[in-house]
Amino acid sequence: MEIPEMSADTALLVIDAQESFRHRPYFREEGVALYLDPQQALIDGAKAAGIRVVQIFHVEEAGAFSEASGLLRPFAPLRIEADVVFRKRRHSALVGSGLDVWLTENGIRRIIVSGIRTEQCCETTTRHASDLGYEVDYVGEATLTFPMTDVSGHEWTAAEIRARTELVLAGRFARIATVEDALRGAPAKVAA
Repeated sequence: MEIPEMSADTALLVIDAQESFRHRPYFREEGVALYLDPQQALIDGAKAAGIRVVQIFHVEEAGAFSEASGLLRPFAPLRIEADVVFRKRRHSALVGSGLDVWLTENGIRRIIVSGIRTEQCCETTTRHASDLGYEVDYVGEATLTFPMTDVSGHEWTAAEIRARTELVLAGRFARIATVEDALRGAPAKVAA
């Protein structure tokens, strides 16, 4: 795939792609293989295209997401050479992390969202970024989540959660993009 040179106003966000998740009770390995290749392709493609790669870690006071845990490192076997790293304590990467200041200072107007978890920090950051006026490409194939059970006892698969997230973001908060769409900056699929 040939990737055109990108403008300096784009950044790839790799949100919470960290080892901490392997130590949560809801973690399931079965969806990981489908996530890893698109996420790595997006990271590698961004680097090749001159898009700045922003790594974001979620931090909590105790447990697997704490600094003391030793788990605030890239989700294996991802290889990330980030241009800048931020730590956050909220669902949106734009709250209290300094990311919003960095984006403004660096003239970023377009962000590409990827990482872990699809319907939580990735979706929340997408909505927040859109509300702040950023152009957002949401790359669902480069996000990972895990099955969840609702109050009625129905278990939603990771694929169902991803489809629901893309449905509610499309055309309102983001363009739903493939890895290739996001790297090209091409118009992505937008729901009517």
